[in-house]
Amino acid sequence: MQLEFVRYEKRDHVAVVTINRPEVMNALHPPANEELSRVWDDVADDPDVRVAILTGAGDRAFSAGNDLKWTAQHGVPRMPKGGFGGLVARDDLWKPLIAAVNGVALGGGLEIALACDIIVAGETARLGLPEPRVGLMAAAGGVHRLPRHVPLKLAMGLILTGRQIPAAEAARIGLVNEVVPQATLMETAERWAREILECSPFAVQASKQAALQGLGRPLAEAMAAQYPLVQRLFTSEDVVEGPRAFAEKRKPVWKGR
Repeated sequence: MQLEFVRYEKRDHVAVVTINRPEVMNALHPPANEELSRVWDDVADDPDVRVAILTGAGDRAFSAGNDLKWTAQHGVPRMPKGGFGGLVARDDLWKPLIAAVNGVALGGGLEIALACDIIVAGETARLGLPEPRVGLMAAAGGVHRLPRHVPLKLAMGLILTGRQIPAAEAARIGLVNEVVPQATLMETAERWAREILECSPFAVQASKQAALQGLGRPLAEAMAAQYPLVQRLFTSEDVVEGPRAFAEKRKPVWKGR
């Protein structure tokens, strides 16, 4: 896969996706969005990939969001499959996604982090949805996801003021899972990935699908609903291997089938 604005590496069942436009604080323009869309397609389709980590090149920015200079010159860009970052509008990527926020995650940058399942942030990271300050709104899911991640009043305070918050405050309100020194950020994201890899890939994906598709439903309805990956899990080899490995006091060998 030929990529100019994204670095994409795969090793030991983990994909590392790096937005590679540090000269513009990893802001995204249409070519970068298109490349990310293709990368996420590959993450979804490659059976060897079980977890993905998303980060930004350099130490200043995870992503500053939409490339406003490009937009000022060319107009509002058309979004690729999956929406901004090829990710925010996807509803078919059930593999766990970890955002390693290295620097600012603003506007669309925060929106793609919110589309991930786990967020770890460097101590110098700053997060926010500043779109109203430039006459826009966080239309790539920010106004909908943020109130699902933190209490409503806190979410509205951030949405309506465009205020940026430091990583420590983001952790305090539950927006990020862990804050670590910048130098250990990727090591920390990889630790989270390794912990996920200890689990059955089918169980992890079924859990993600059920958790997200159950949101917004009454509890009884969510529990009674049918989720395709849950049904697939209970007919898989992994559902036999897990209890067998436990009984035999050994580590399970997940087949992912």
